[in-house]
Amino acid sequence: MTALPQAGSLRPVRTETRTLTGAEVTFQDRDRTRPFLLLHGGGGVVTMAGFADLLAERTHSRVLLPTHPGFGGTPKPAELDSVTELARLYVALLDELDLTDVTVVGNSFGGWLAAEIALQHSPRVSGAVVIDAIGIEAEGEPITDVKGLSATELRALSFHDPSKLPAPPAGTPGPSPDVLALIGYTGPAMLDPTLAKRLGEIDIPVHVVWGESDGIAGPAYGKAFADAIPQATYTLLPRTGHMPQLETPEELLGALLDLAKASA
Repeated sequence: MTALPQAGSLRPVRTETRTLTGAEVTFQDRDRTRPFLLLHGGGGVVTMAGFADLLAERTHSRVLLPTHPGFGGTPKPAELDSVTELARLYVALLDELDLTDVTVVGNSFGGWLAAEIALQHSPRVSGAVVIDAIGIEAEGEPITDVKGLSATELRALSFHDPSKLPAPPAGTPGPSPDVLALIGYTGPAMLDPTLAKRLGEIDIPVHVVWGESDGIAGPAYGKAFADAIPQATYTLLPRTGHMPQLETPEELLGALLDLAKASA
């Protein structure tokens, strides 16, 4: 275990690796009190790190931020080949760490994964926040196929105002170096035809949060996601695209804390 000081963080962040059912999981641990499990999307752990710092410092909570096996050059066992299997791995991680009253928070692919973790019915998980997720089939509301898009094209779909963010390096290809790892879990279509129906089995409070300007999975897709979950609430964030944790983190934090109050 090593302690790594993070920019903008008042306390060290521990980075730890555990081996669970044959798979290594490396995660950042911002240890405060009430636990949150943050799940990144296809853009990798960097898309969640700043929000993890904000959540830990503002709420004095324990915030775990794993790198999904196969992302960032990490090893991924061949049998870890679906979102459901990855969800089971993270439930095993919560068991290993003996955590309770965990709120699971995921963006994009991580939002799908958060829903799959809720479907595991672990007594360790008390709530979930699903942020601009993918994964369901919603009639008349297909998600945008991002395969083959340049970094500039992907940013235009992902952010309400891409001009406010640093320009991607010249010649940056594709949406993410981790796209093959992502497809290894989701399949090329990046959806599960059974997911929408299975979401009806979730029995914990879920807050579905969506960027009003999401060009990858629009607000109507988000509403369909929320409508499939019995105890879900749905919140639209104005002036926000596919990654609220990067574009409007304060508004996202407020929505997340609303769920924490509801499940307290």
